[in-house]
Amino acid sequence: MKKKIVYTRAPKDVEDALDAAVRIHDFLPSPHELIAKEKKATKVTIALSTRSLDLFRRYARKHNAKYQTMIRRLVDSYAERTLAEQV
Repeated sequence: MKKKIVYTRAPKDVEDALDAAVRIHDFLPSPHELIAKEKKATKVTIALSTRSLDLFRRYARKHNAKYQTMIRRLVDSYAERTLAEQV
């Protein structure tokens, strides 16, 4: 962003919070990176929103992949980058 945005109608505390906000690097893999196959997995039951599941299914169908693999890789990536730092 080249030009600083000045909020004129927001309460002062909201403006201050926006000024102090820190951009977080997007560390999650792209959908294309989620397609790769893996050999070993443990089966679990999980409830996902219909909206999210539909997005994974559409992308997987478009790229001739399995949506379950994409979801597993996304969770694995999150766990490796986030949870490993906290142990």
